[in-house]
Amino acid sequence: MSPAPHSDAPARAPGSARPDLLVIAKAPIAGASKTRLCPPCSPGQAAQLARAALRDTLQAVAATPGAGRRVLVLDGAPGPWLPRGFEVVAQRGDGLAQRLAHAFAACAGSALLVGMDTPQLTPALLGAGVQALRDGAAAVLGLAADGGYWAIGLRRPDADVFDGVPMSTARTGAVQRARLDALGLAPVTLPVLRDVDRIDDAVAVAASAPHTRFARTLARLELAAGEDEPVPAPVDPARQERAA
Repeated sequence: MSPAPHSDAPARAPGSARPDLLVIAKAPIAGASKTRLCPPCSPGQAAQLARAALRDTLQAVAATPGAGRRVLVLDGAPGPWLPRGFEVVAQRGDGLAQRLAHAFAACAGSALLVGMDTPQLTPALLGAGVQALRDGAAAVLGLAADGGYWAIGLRRPDADVFDGVPMSTARTGAVQRARLDALGLAPVTLPVLRDVDRIDDAVAVAASAPHTRFARTLARLELAAGEDEPVPAPVDPARQERAA
């Protein structure tokens, strides 16, 4: 893998830096986002859920205290779902590990990065990660229930952090933590969260955060099942027999 460059920026004293907050995401497009929700969702419904999850995430990031820049590291083009106050940079690299490394390399100092799969995020939860970096933590890591991770923070960009870490597997989080430890970057850990990958994840996350756009969107889609693909009305057997 072609690593992103190391940062030669001098280390800052604890509490003096405002870490950047990064969101790495795909543009919510039917057929290209949240495809593991299909079925039971149609591609259009999956894209609606992806857009709701992304909007919830961006809202939490925008409201997080103590952060510096808010940056969306995007695969695709921004849409009307993007709130004000965010810089947008294109994802770079082959594979997620390279894309993560390049995202951190674009920051001058410390940064906390999250994905778009945890719409239950809150400013308080993100603020804990930001504060840990401000207090001098070398790294921050939020593990996911499926074995991955939903957040990673670094005091200084370092492409070696992601070297050799398999992405999107049941052991990604454990390997990433071991890699941080091996580099002397023992992470401050954040609470374990559940990613939205499949429909059972979506139902569980919506139940845990019913105030979110994601939960409201899921409820609406369930009430309007087949919104993209109308479901025929059930046939009355007696009427069918009379018509025969």
